[in-house]
Amino acid sequence: MNDELQHLKNLGKTSAQWLHAVGIHSASDLRRHGAVSAYRAVKARGFRASKVLLYAIEGALLDVHWNELPPALKAELNGQLDAAQNHNKS
Repeated sequence: MNDELQHLKNLGKTSAQWLHAVGIHSASDLRRHGAVSAYRAVKARGFRASKVLLYAIEGALLDVHWNELPPALKAELNGQLDAAQNHNKS
């Protein structure tokens, strides 16, 4: 199977399957959702994804290895994730 998501940097078979399970099937779907929303959807579906998936998705969108994301960008992603989670609690 030719899976567009698996052609993106950082995304392998499992992460692509998780993204498909939440309705994200292409790079344009991923861009439309953004890293934080896509990660939250995967987690909400019950998959045991670590924060590395969040960074991997962002890296895929930027075409860089997730480990090369600047610490400030990782902190920003974590802040967005925390804000989204806190917003849902209120």
